[in-house]
Amino acid sequence: MKKIVSDIIKKMIEYFNGDVKRINHAIKVYGFAKSIGEIENISEEKLEILEVSAILHDIGIKESEKKYFSSAGKYQEIEGPPVARNILKEFSLDDKFIDRVCYLIGNHHTYNKIDDIDFQILVEADFLVNIFEDNMSINNIETIKQKYFKTKGGLYFINNMYLK
Repeated sequence: MKKIVSDIIKKMIEYFNGDVKRINHAIKVYGFAKSIGEIENISEEKLEILEVSAILHDIGIKESEKKYFSSAGKYQEIEGPPVARNILKEFSLDDKFIDRVCYLIGNHHTYNKIDDIDFQILVEADFLVNIFEDNMSINNIETIKQKYFKTKGGLYFINNMYLK
């Protein structure tokens, strides 16, 4: 699976076609997601789903901007799964794996749909990156932490990066 993850990173970079901001965002979310997943000691299967989902979580943004002139989360959730499925069909991944990745991509801004640890970690990893990229205030960070962070790895990162 390790090689497939690297190949999916390459496909994501090709898809974003020089949009370094979006590429860097995906790589940072991937790094945090992988680290939190390992800290939480999730199963190898869930970790692989999480890693692929993190790499592709915002893959719908180009189509969202094209169709809706917006990068809003709700549009990314609509447009992301078909793009991800198209990328993932090139690899020998089973349907259950691809379906779960597409579910996470298609709901990663809908926090009341968090249904398992892979989804929880993806949300936390995305917030860890967005906090920095959006230059959020301490009050916003505290609110996000209280509302959305549950894992010991995610809590460690948010506390030690932003709330010292």
